[in-house]
Amino acid sequence: MNAKVEPIKFAYWVPNVSGGLVISSVEQRTSWTPEYNRKLAQIAEASGFDYALSQIRFTAGYGADNQHESLSFTHDLLAHTETLKVIAAVLPGPWNPALLSKQIATITHLVGPRVAVNIVSGWFRGEFTAIGEPWYDHDERYRRSEEFINTLRGIWSEDAFTFKGDFYRFHDYAQKPKPVGALPEIFQGGSSRAARDMAARVSDWYFTNGNTPDGLKVQVDDIRGKELAFGRKGPRAKIGINAFGIVRATEAEAKAELQNVLDHAIPDAVRGFHHEVQNAGNASPEREGNWAKSTFQDLVQYNDGFRSNLIGTPEQVAERILGLKDAGADLILLGFLHFQEEVEFFGKHVIPLVRELEAERNRTAVAAE
Repeated sequence: MNAKVEPIKFAYWVPNVSGGLVISSVEQRTSWTPEYNRKLAQIAEASGFDYALSQIRFTAGYGADNQHESLSFTHDLLAHTETLKVIAAVLPGPWNPALLSKQIATITHLVGPRVAVNIVSGWFRGEFTAIGEPWYDHDERYRRSEEFINTLRGIWSEDAFTFKGDFYRFHDYAQKPKPVGALPEIFQGGSSRAARDMAARVSDWYFTNGNTPDGLKVQVDDIRGKELAFGRKGPRAKIGINAFGIVRATEAEAKAELQNVLDHAIPDAVRGFHHEVQNAGNASPEREGNWAKSTFQDLVQYNDGFRSNLIGTPEQVAERILGLKDAGADLILLGFLHFQEEVEFFGKHVIPLVRELEAERNRTAVAAE
């Protein structure tokens, strides 16, 4: 008998950083304030979104002049919702696994087991320099992140945790209390070889920049092959892909909105962002990964979200989401120009269509047995 296909999950970028998610002077009816974000989280929860991802930034740049700290912000959003899971992005270096493991465990006792973490290996060298943190080569950053993940899991699951790594060391460390419920989910970013290796070995979730279904499938196939080669035990890594949603009544309206964003792009800021992200994919030995092949148009949206092509009518976008799912996506991470109103619109007009398409596929699979 064919197993029922799991429904794809939806997440949104938490705008806890000012400036929105496009490097453009176009209007973005979005705010980085706590009040705006609490209401947004409640709208998302009611609209069928499963996750929210808070951003981590320590310094200004490319419109992000103000930045709320991700873990504190995550806790606040969890306190104002009931079912939404919130992922806090953190950077190894500024965070130590001993501190983060304690913070996350405490949050689960305060609001329940709805908090997760996204381990960001780092792309903004100027940020690390500004706060006095050492800047490692690309693959060393991922080695540190892998140790970080292994130590988090060890602290949460063992009563006397010992670890002797190149970046972290623990000696019979007993953290109490442990997190409530199952171990918190661990996400990671990146799409380089080092990122895929880490995902295949240790991560629960792999986040990658926006891409076509074919481009995504190449990454997913590589991770699946590596999981076998590494002898991974337990569930496979799940896949999340970034996308920027522009959903309008007609395809022409959606494309016009995209063109408006591009026409009002801020060239100096886009070029500055491009310079910084060369520390990501292009800094890897194979010169592949996030932003390694991004065009000027791609970079107007921070994480190549236009490339996923969720730009069109609700029906077109729903079909394209199924195309990404066919390529291996388990989750779509969405950004919008006008978060509150567009998250609600997406929940009313796109997610139900996706669920109908998934249900039809399940019925077809059952009929074919």
